[in-house]
Amino acid sequence: MPYDVPAMPSAQADRSTPLLANDTPPARQAAYVALQAELERYRVELESSRKECAQHRRICELLHKRVERLDRALERVRKKSVVYRLSKFFTPQLALLTPRHPKQLAIPPHYHQVAKLADPPRISIVTPSFQHGSYLEKTILSVLGQDYSNLEYIVQDGGSTDGTLEILERYKGRFKHWASHQDRGQAHGINLGFAHASGAILAYLNSDDLFLPGALHYVAAYFHKHPEVDVVYGNRVIIDTQDREIGRWVLPNHDNETLLWADYIPQETLFWRRSIWERVGGNMEEHLQFAMDWDLLLRFRKAGANMVCLPRFLGAFRRHALQKTLALVEVGIAESNRLRAQHLGRIPSGAEISRRLRPFMRRALMKQRLYELGLVKL
Repeated sequence: MPYDVPAMPSAQADRSTPLLANDTPPARQAAYVALQAELERYRVELESSRKECAQHRRICELLHKRVERLDRALERVRKKSVVYRLSKFFTPQLALLTPRHPKQLAIPPHYHQVAKLADPPRISIVTPSFQHGSYLEKTILSVLGQDYSNLEYIVQDGGSTDGTLEILERYKGRFKHWASHQDRGQAHGINLGFAHASGAILAYLNSDDLFLPGALHYVAAYFHKHPEVDVVYGNRVIIDTQDREIGRWVLPNHDNETLLWADYIPQETLFWRRSIWERVGGNMEEHLQFAMDWDLLLRFRKAGANMVCLPRFLGAFRRHALQKTLALVEVGIAESNRLRAQHLGRIPSGAEISRRLRPFMRRALMKQRLYELGLVKL
């Protein structure tokens, strides 16, 4: 259902249309003229702010491209260092911040040949969106292209002004619900979306990320075969602005203890049953901007959820200049420390966190190397 905003009269219409009767007292006429002038000033300021925001976005994109070029140049220099090559060999991909050289994303043929259940459970997907018009259509197509017969797709936009509405209009017939209006942030937008969801299996996909082919059928079949499992997630492909692959996360088996120390679960691959969602309150914590996913996972853990890492790449995480994950680093550190204090009873040092994560990282590295050798199929 589209969000219909009543059009405000233009400045020219305000000046030409008599909105006050001729016998209106002079004081009221003067007040009206003053309000009209103030409204015009706000319009000018709003237009100026929009142009400034667009300019800032362009600057961010240019800076991001420059950083990518410098990263590639630095990578070329580092490759000549034996020490660096050895350290990179012994470091799992999920711990590396520098992207690999872009290459075409290759999808295994069997990803397109998944078995389909005769009576598939309803899956509700929510996509929160704000000013991601450059990537939103690809996200939408990655969901609709799953060809999942019992899909409930909901898009909750925060009032974008970058062409998002035109994209949503094109696909509105295939959404369970869509809306575009100001919200109180990403978590609030997700909660608004899930208010329209009725599926037995739930997930949300950010408006710059993708589902890989066959993901929904694979997840549905796994939940059907394993009724004791509450939450599943998979491995991650990292892509750039042109959908090229720049990294892969190959994860070991789920580790509840490691989850207390760091959020290693790729959000775009995460699915859960409605039963566990309702058991932990049925909502995302709206006061969090960065660590809302980890908070939800920790609540799942505390509620005794049975979580499983699936042996498959389920989603693609996009890196780009306007990405919230990159922009809110300091906020993310503060929120993560609050969650550690809540669940560990204290804020551990960085050295202790690294030490606690070491066994998990070793298992991740081992599985990654086996995958690269073709000894583990994903």
